[in-house]
Amino acid sequence: MCSPKVMASTLKAKGFGDDNILGEFHDNYSFPRQLIPKTMKDDSKIPLVIVACGSYSPITYLHLRMFEMARDHFSERAGYELIAGYFSPVSDAYMKEGLAKASHRVKMCQLAVDSTSDWLMVDSWESRQSMYQRTAVVLDHFDYELNQVGGGIKTKSGEIRKIKIMLLAGGDLMASFGHPGVWTSEDLHHIVGKYGCVIIERTGTDVYGFLLSHDILYQHRMNVLIIKQLIHNDISSTKIRLFVKRGMSIKYLLPNPVIDYISYHRLYLPEL
Repeated sequence: MCSPKVMASTLKAKGFGDDNILGEFHDNYSFPRQLIPKTMKDDSKIPLVIVACGSYSPITYLHLRMFEMARDHFSERAGYELIAGYFSPVSDAYMKEGLAKASHRVKMCQLAVDSTSDWLMVDSWESRQSMYQRTAVVLDHFDYELNQVGGGIKTKSGEIRKIKIMLLAGGDLMASFGHPGVWTSEDLHHIVGKYGCVIIERTGTDVYGFLLSHDILYQHRMNVLIIKQLIHNDISSTKIRLFVKRGMSIKYLLPNPVIDYISYHRLYLPEL
């Protein structure tokens, strides 16, 4: 096990704590922690932060609902106290088709959480990187910011407790764990073994069957929480972009401030 000093220097070498800003960002980076409570409500529980990585081009109500479904899940079960959630949009280096500039995607996520939530935040560290960052590295970044820089969280009794971090994802991302060459075994052990996953079951994805068949996920199955969608929602960013391109309405599919932002900046329109 590395000492905190060695670990901090290792993370610094990976870019943690550095601005490393791509050209389209005009502000300096700072980790958002304004909605992290000062103390826990229940000392018998484990403090938990959930992180969702993705393109968010654009963010939709489904992305926001995933956090709320997770919140319901943890509020009904003993063990964890969910204290905050984060969106972490991928950088432009991901080079995915239909990807708006990172600054736009971060702003749309920020508009979405500002207009709908009192516990969700947007971290732009991943978005600002000049190179694609693996999900395992992104989770290490959150661990560094929350538990080393931030010092964890206090209990009512004054004890300092480390915050547990888990990846929040849809069943489609979990299915990609089995695609050859997409995820390394080392990263999967790191993500699922060290941190854990909260998986939202999505239409047409056999999450339980995949968990049973995948050796690494099955090994860490106690660190994988599966949440069933009670109201099926298959809104996708791909469909939103297509609707915009075709001049169709996207109202009620994503928050109004995000719709206004897309319109003002003429995002996702056909190239002339």
